[in-house]
Amino acid sequence: MSAEAILTNARVVTADAEFDGTVVLRDGAIVEIAQGRSQLGAALDLDGDYLVPGLVELHTDSMEKHFAPRPGVKWPGLSAMMAHDTQIAAAGITTVFDSLSLGDVRGDTDRVQNRGRMVEAICVASERGLTRCDHRLHLRCEVTPDDAIEAVDRWIDLPLVGLISINDHTPGQRQFLDPRKLKQYYMGKFAMTEQQFEAFQSHSLELHSRNAVKHRRAIVSRAQARALPLASHDDATREHVEEAVQNGMTIAEFPTTWEAARASRDAGLAVLVGAPNLVLGGSHSGNIAAIDLLREGHADILSSDYVPASLLEGVFRLPHLDAGITLPQAVRLASLNPARAVGLADRGEIAAGRRADLVRVRAHDEAPVVRAVWCAGERVV
Repeated sequence: MSAEAILTNARVVTADAEFDGTVVLRDGAIVEIAQGRSQLGAALDLDGDYLVPGLVELHTDSMEKHFAPRPGVKWPGLSAMMAHDTQIAAAGITTVFDSLSLGDVRGDTDRVQNRGRMVEAICVASERGLTRCDHRLHLRCEVTPDDAIEAVDRWIDLPLVGLISINDHTPGQRQFLDPRKLKQYYMGKFAMTEQQFEAFQSHSLELHSRNAVKHRRAIVSRAQARALPLASHDDATREHVEEAVQNGMTIAEFPTTWEAARASRDAGLAVLVGAPNLVLGGSHSGNIAAIDLLREGHADILSSDYVPASLLEGVFRLPHLDAGITLPQAVRLASLNPARAVGLADRGEIAAGRRADLVRVRAHDEAPVVRAVWCAGERVV
């Protein structure tokens, strides 16, 4: 963007305050912030709507649904990518780390078959400047598949890779501590019979015993050699957190228990919780509720996880949930905090010199409506 844009009569939300004001953009950056209304005729009147920084999303696997909208369906890659990009932008997210599972405990599933197509589509769309948002790659590295290291080596050196997480979805290991919830989830979501579930669980435990330790060690070593940020995933115990710290991890994704959340906080890890968990009032897996962690100050980052629109909705819900969290504090959870966690110092807040990533939001009965989005100063929604 070369021309100047003036956004006025907005409820501006900075990292520390909110006020009625004006924001001036030039050459893709924020150059001025002022209280009060601009009298210049060229200024765009936002009618008192909120103006918040573009959201920074570190973990969303929603793109997979566009590539496989139904079982066995493979949607054309670039078309699927652009549909995903449109959905992300419309949710007010201007920087997204597309989290791609490089493996699956259930074997050769759609997500495994599509991983190469998804990586290729993200890279092609980004290289050609086709996207509305700034896309990065978050490689979710499942430690149990036999080809885990082969998959990591194939993609870890791509320029867009900006985050590595270590995942172990072996039944009963981390995500589902309640055996009833575990069985309910797998049998319900994947239409397994009880016999099929028992066979799946047995095979998964065998792979875990054979591969988990050595694969974790190898993947961590590769990430550290490239100075890539590392995240743990679904930690449930203090021992899990201690292992994460020993591995040099700085982000704790979705801790499942108070024990793990407190240990992560004490260790200085940035704790990431799910916005769907917050919006729904609890975890669908029967684990700890995000709102409880937020009330206790044990959460630093919000993630939309599997529902992109939940991120902004969670932000605007928080000030009304008796959590002692103001709107600027809530906005930081989805913008400045995640940006800092992955070393992006140029974005995440409305401040002079930062990227002009902005979202115009109208709050309607506590449900935020995105009315416009600017990414690096260019209006994309």
